[in-house]
Amino acid sequence: MSRPLDLGTAERFRAERLVDVLIPTRNRPAELAVTLSGLAAQEGVPGFGVVVSDQSDGAAAYRHPAAATMVRALRHRGHPVLLTRRLPRRGLAEHRAFLLAASAARYVLCLDDDVWLEPGTLRRLVTAIEELGCGFVGNAVHGLSYADDVRPETHRHYEEWTGRPTPERIRPGTPEWDRAAIHPAANLLHVTRQLDLPPGAWRAYKVSWIGGCVLYDRAKLVDSGGFDFWRRVQEKHQGEDVAAQLAVLARHGGAGVLPSGAYHLESPTTVTDRDVEAWEVVLAEEDAAQPA
Repeated sequence: MSRPLDLGTAERFRAERLVDVLIPTRNRPAELAVTLSGLAAQEGVPGFGVVVSDQSDGAAAYRHPAAATMVRALRHRGHPVLLTRRLPRRGLAEHRAFLLAASAARYVLCLDDDVWLEPGTLRRLVTAIEELGCGFVGNAVHGLSYADDVRPETHRHYEEWTGRPTPERIRPGTPEWDRAAIHPAANLLHVTRQLDLPPGAWRAYKVSWIGGCVLYDRAKLVDSGGFDFWRRVQEKHQGEDVAAQLAVLARHGGAGVLPSGAYHLESPTTVTDRDVEAWEVVLAEEDAAQPA
């Protein structure tokens, strides 16, 4: 039997590091262990921190022996880890706001609890955001069960940035909004294969939003409002990541990064109550505030 798990403290954790990884989780001990194992194998970004905030109905997922072992492995490799509980639940946006407040890092990676990162992914994302100087970069997640399901009609939505990403005001019903069609299934994997990039090369491309694995410039995310809109949306919502990214895009620009090293575990969702799209509420408020 393993020994008690040190949860860490917020005071010890919060420091001016280069990167912190922020992981919200609920009722997913196996998936969390896989997600943490991907982080433990990352190299080239020494000393990044990890915050796991759990909202499980029972015991916290990080107490499962497999997840706890990966927490210890991360610490053994020099990565501070903070393990927290955030109850009662007040919605996805509030949970992300809580995680963001726990960090003082220059960059924060919002990583879902069902995403495995292949080695080298975090280093590539950090390299990209430092070179591009925009508000966020991200890796859309691949669903490998769709690896043989090629959808060429989606590939037309792939468009590379030729320089530093510029701010964009993106709304539903526009061609820019339709860029999201490149991300479901394994579409981006197929685009990547067609490009046949040399080892170590990467490309920045235009996005409307990215789910699952997004690296933000923390100051620019906060400047754009972060996830503070949680107070204005009802608890049972989704699309909080979309709302935050649209705000950052409008102020600071953003980009997807290809190749993506993020792989979706394709587990059933734990977000079953999705009455409201948070981005719809936020955009409606913004548009109503615009002068006629």
